[in-house]
Amino acid sequence: MTTRALVLTASILGEKGQSIALAEHFRTRAAEREGLAVTHRDLVAEALPHLEASELGAWQVPAEERSAEQRALAERSDALIHELLDHDVLVLAVPLYNLGIPSQLKAWFDRVLRAGETFRYTESGPKGLVEGKRAVILAARGGQYAGTELDSQTPHLKGMLGLMGITEVDVVFAEGLNMGKRDAAIEEARQAIDALVARL
Repeated sequence: MTTRALVLTASILGEKGQSIALAEHFRTRAAEREGLAVTHRDLVAEALPHLEASELGAWQVPAEERSAEQRALAERSDALIHELLDHDVLVLAVPLYNLGIPSQLKAWFDRVLRAGETFRYTESGPKGLVEGKRAVILAARGGQYAGTELDSQTPHLKGMLGLMGITEVDVVFAEGLNMGKRDAAIEEARQAIDALVARL
């Protein structure tokens, strides 16, 4: 049985980005492992626009009643949700921009975090509808933030994943990349990725 991994990259630095390097290492190791297939989506090369009211509104119109424009707008979200559901593992390669995630990645989450599709509201709060999936976060950072109050990125990502029902999340940090710790941090992250790929 093949395990399918969806790898999302969102670095504006392209091949120079350290999160891209981590994603590439994951893809290389995955290619060496039998039974693990990888799909890559570059959210910078295939940038999504910021979510607007017209697109949000299109989701709320029954499919059979949508105009041609509304169908086209809804298809953007539908396709991304179907792609997510077609995979077993979601791998997020994420740089840290001003203590947050890249806007390109936020635009993706804005399309897949959809009430009635990937979560629903209940009397006791939202309930995730994406079951049986796990996620891996590959976090590349110039400074040292993990475990501190400044790391608002990790809780944000886990919160959005959890909203969909993805609560099994592994995080690989490559930190201090601009603090003279680059080589050691990258090597440590690569070793952690190797161990993760072996377990998938």
